Amino acid sequence: MVGWGAPWDMTSSPPPDVVAIFGPTASGKTAVAELLASALGTEIVSADAMQVYRGLPILTNQPESSTRLVAIRDLSHEMSVAEYATLAHEVIDELVLANGAAVVAGGTGLYLRAALVDLDLPPTARSGGRARWERLYDDDPDAAYARLGDLDPAAAAIVHRNDRRRVVRALELTDLGTSLAPVRNQLWSTDTRRPTLVVGLDVPPASLERRIRERTGAMFARGVVDEVRRALAGHDVSRTAEKALGLRELAELSPEQACEALVARTRRYAAYQRKWMRRIGGIVMIDADRPPDKVADAILELARAR
Repeated sequence: MVGWGAPWDMTSSPPPDVVAIFGPTASGKTAVAELLASALGTEIVSADAMQVYRGLPILTNQPESSTRLVAIRDLSHEMSVAEYATLAHEVIDELVLANGAAVVAGGTGLYLRAALVDLDLPPTARSGGRARWERLYDDDPDAAYARLGDLDPAAAAIVHRNDRRRVVRALELTDLGTSLAPVRNQLWSTDTRRPTLVVGLDVPPASLERRIRERTGAMFARGVVDEVRRALAGHDVSRTAEKALGLRELAELSPEQACEALVARTRRYAAYQRKWMRRIGGIVMIDADRPPDKVADAILELARAR
């Protein structure tokens, strides 16, 4: 076993610049990432869309150890993938330059890829453009989709006519002379900005269910209900931040109802993450149904073999 807290043994093969850890919620990413960062003598960069927000440390399971890109924005802020990518690239480059490596960990698949890859992200829309296309869609979804087919057949081919958000976004991008359809699929490719080992934490569904229930119970014991109500009292919440799992349930339901609702939503989200995980280019799956130090040891062995 690696001596945790000791720097990487530089007499062995150097590790990749970046070790990235992805897995479903409650799979143990935080504990494993902390051990890896300690062994590599570096820091963790969060790839979690909800952990960027201040005021909800319990609900968003923010790590207690120092982690980059955690609690950096108010709940009213509309965080975008493009903004996150810029911040993540800067921090990763800083850590690699200073320490020789960086650990990226999170459960938001698109944020993880944005941290590791130079994604060709579409530009920000012009003021008023989205509202115009939203009105068109709300008045007649079929007409809006037909309009998209005329303006951008490639985007229409990958967007379902009933997906309001994506149809509107695709139409919005036609105003900017670009397309929702990528020229090449960077999202699922194996290309990365820096030499990177991408690891997926695999936990059997039954074990994951138990972990989700245990973690949810611990969140309630720590006061997540009061935390959410304080955060929402008199504060604007952006469309991005309001997607935090359990935010509305905890604000509107009884604690008992909210607990079951949060477990159910977390279970569904974990299933979605497991599907996402298997589509990431070049990912190496690791058995994570064991103690975090054993998982971290296995990842370090993989890094040495690169």
